[in-house]
Amino acid sequence: MTGDTQGFGRTADGRGADGDGGAAGGGRAANGTGGPVRGGVARRRLGGGILALGGALALAPIPAAGAAPRGGPGAGAAKRAAGTGAGMGSGAHRPTLRRGSAARAGLLQEPLDQLVRDAEAYLSDSPAHPWYAGAVLLAGRGGTVALHRPIGKAVRYAAYDEKTDTGVEFPADQQIPMAEDTVFDLASISKLFTSLLAVQQIERGTLALEATVASYLPDFAGGGKEGITVRHLLTHTSGFRSWIPLYEEPTREGKLQRLWEEVPVSTPGSAYLYSDLNLISLQLILEKITGRPLDALLHDEITAPLGMRRTRYNPPASWKPRIAATEDARRPWSGIDRGLVWGEVHDENAYSLDGVAGHAGVFSCAWDLAVLARTLLNGGIYGRARILSEESVDLLFTDFNTDFPGDEHGLGFELYQHWYMGAMATPRSAGHTGFTGTSLVLDPTTDTFLIVLGNSVHPVRSWRSGSAPRVATANQLARAVPVRPERGRTAWFSGMSSATTATLTLPALRLRSSRARLECALWWDTEPGSDSLALEASTGQEWQPVPFTTEARGAGHHPDPQPHPTGSVSGWSGRVWHRLEADLSAWRGESLHLRWRYTTDQRYVGRGAYVGSLRVRDGAVTVFDSGRPRDAGRIGATGWVLSAD
Repeated sequence: MTGDTQGFGRTADGRGADGDGGAAGGGRAANGTGGPVRGGVARRRLGGGILALGGALALAPIPAAGAAPRGGPGAGAAKRAAGTGAGMGSGAHRPTLRRGSAARAGLLQEPLDQLVRDAEAYLSDSPAHPWYAGAVLLAGRGGTVALHRPIGKAVRYAAYDEKTDTGVEFPADQQIPMAEDTVFDLASISKLFTSLLAVQQIERGTLALEATVASYLPDFAGGGKEGITVRHLLTHTSGFRSWIPLYEEPTREGKLQRLWEEVPVSTPGSAYLYSDLNLISLQLILEKITGRPLDALLHDEITAPLGMRRTRYNPPASWKPRIAATEDARRPWSGIDRGLVWGEVHDENAYSLDGVAGHAGVFSCAWDLAVLARTLLNGGIYGRARILSEESVDLLFTDFNTDFPGDEHGLGFELYQHWYMGAMATPRSAGHTGFTGTSLVLDPTTDTFLIVLGNSVHPVRSWRSGSAPRVATANQLARAVPVRPERGRTAWFSGMSSATTATLTLPALRLRSSRARLECALWWDTEPGSDSLALEASTGQEWQPVPFTTEARGAGHHPDPQPHPTGSVSGWSGRVWHRLEADLSAWRGESLHLRWRYTTDQRYVGRGAYVGSLRVRDGAVTVFDSGRPRDAGRIGATGWVLSAD
């Protein structure tokens, strides 16, 4: 069967392991339904950093920055299973950013063009109001920034008229268009910087992930919080409610007292609940153990080493003309009457903390965030500056919340969230959003990064709903990463439409052997559980599922057939081609139709599905082969298209 397996295991994105994108393989192993196996890879051994012990986490000291690459038994297998891509842990490919074409980045130009068109659509009413007044879009792969585009206005409205639900615009000559270097209030993306600073201290041995917060801040234990650990803060499993109005307290001491007295709404570690209070608490720990304020830590430990010159707390007044305005902040929609917020932090609690807070307050531009993204995809290094070890970066991309499916979370970073990552979401995709309209997504499996910075609370927060622009742009960047056919020039592609059913149907075949089987190449990436790809059979009546097995082959993958007894797959398959076999002997002597049915719901989608090299063998006879023009012409496609990428 050598000829049947030819081409399997090829790097599906068309780039070799030593190219910009590195190996395409990886991801969690598929389970019986094709979805990700939760728990196995997420708590794999990370160079001595994390060990799985009966479902609990035991943490050993993390090697210092600059330590030798991971090794030891199983290290290579762990890397393969994780699907970390070129940047993370490769040790050989650590690019710095430069502008370049889509081709140089290993991306397709048309989806990038569509990305801009999709983003521009949300400058108009969507449906009642624009989602943002403007945005800066940046997308890249490897070391190449292939798209950096400003759209709309950085400053458009002077105020909001609540009686007419309209924005009061500045005169045209006072409005400011978006520019590539426009600076944004990042809102909750600030949490990532606080998290990085914490992981640095964990790496240096001054902070312990499993230590209680009260061991650093004794007053924190009030209200029954003595069991909350640093890990609980970083993964939003502390039990804190979402936020409290600290700005109501006129003094810093009063704000801290509110925090000390706060009572968790759930037992630490028992539930996921996103909370600003987690990162405010982490800020206090960092300032206590380092003796430095958070803004100084940000500058000294991250932005200065990486050359992120337009990233900081409390930007100076001279920056104001290059900063995107946010909200006309007035009661009742805002907690504080401030008027148009422009050049100062939007978040009320951060504002009351003099603009420096663990959960909000960082201002930055798209290019600086791309530098940070590239640093993390490089395994913690950019140029000559290393801010984290590879082992520490792995912790950012490792799911600590396996007990809370759907709320995957590394240390500070959200993982596998289709609601804003769209089709870029994989078990290792990491990112965060900000209330002001900002988002950052990193996908180590394809070595891609996407930054969407919008001023979506300008002129008022109620105009924005959902994350449609984030999803739309992420879908297009995912589509821009080509999936090369495992053999030949084209393969059948399901497309990436939501709320659709697409079918790919073979002509009627009469099978005479007890050894009849279907063979093909299969590639899939769908929203887990919601979207699926099913193999079905019919003899002229109802369609019924056809069980099959899949096997990933090639570099980094060992033959390990996975059964799919329901005849369907859903979720993440590792971004590699799989060999599929299905036993058709049950239909011996009957006229049989086979079809692939790809079904999506109305919300989010993955990268889609590809089918190629379709063959039906009836014992020793090949009765159908999509490589034969006559047979290929008899395939019925509804919604599927032949695609070279």
